Amino acid sequence: MAAELASQPETWARAAELHDEQALLPGPGSRVAVVGCGTSWFIAQSYAWLREASGHGETDAFAASEAFVDRGYDAVVALTRSGTTTEVLQLVDGLRGRVRTIGVIGDAASPLVDLVDEAVTLPFADEQSVVQTRFATTALALFRASLGERLDGPIADAERAIAEELDPRLTKAEQYTFLGHGWAVGLAHEAALKMREASQSWTESYPSMEYRHGPISIAAPGRVTWHLGEAPEGLDAEVAATGAHFESGSLDPMAELVRAQRVALARARARGLDPDEPRNLTRSVILA
Repeated sequence: MAAELASQPETWARAAELHDEQALLPGPGSRVAVVGCGTSWFIAQSYAWLREASGHGETDAFAASEAFVDRGYDAVVALTRSGTTTEVLQLVDGLRGRVRTIGVIGDAASPLVDLVDEAVTLPFADEQSVVQTRFATTALALFRASLGERLDGPIADAERAIAEELDPRLTKAEQYTFLGHGWAVGLAHEAALKMREASQSWTESYPSMEYRHGPISIAAPGRVTWHLGEAPEGLDAEVAATGAHFESGSLDPMAELVRAQRVALARARARGLDPDEPRNLTRSVILA
């Protein structure tokens, strides 16, 4: 996990240069569903928000197990690191001959490659650790570049996130709540998942404005409310009044996720846990 986490600026830069692969993704005006499981579902949420907000077309994100894709979509994008996840394979197989499918896959030899109409493979971002870091963010870098974004700033922010010293208030907290707005909501969910998977920490995640509607009740001294991206006005003061630490990073939200990954890794090490083989988890969920 440590080596894969640290390689993210390099893998993002490589993804930004994959112009032929980016051209395989749905073009402007297409109605698109993006599906995935776990981490991939959260990244799908971020991509869907960015694609629709940038005027490229109506875009919805679904967990593959709960996807309503018979709605006249022009294309379905299936995101999966392993390409072996049962729910994704079943969904894509059911769409063959009816809807154009594009797979964004870490393992170029996976069975999904032959099921989809177009396969975008990112083997340089594939991972050995069960806990995903670079594949997820590299896929999102590819998506962002395909929408016309320049990634120089996010890459520089990621380098900073990897190099900076971690605040002990982050590594030693009792509980974490991750927040985000817009495309960063998916990243907030992913940050919370990383902390759970790698270090068995107590984490929650919400859209920024939903935090006031109940979840702020969990804030207390020794706990962290961590906002990815620009926070709503006044939220910092409301959290401070609870005694919790409010962390509002100035980095690109994708680079803030890298910071959260580093905290998860540091906490795993401090607890004597192996983040590459988390409790009860495997690299891919394959159902009988």
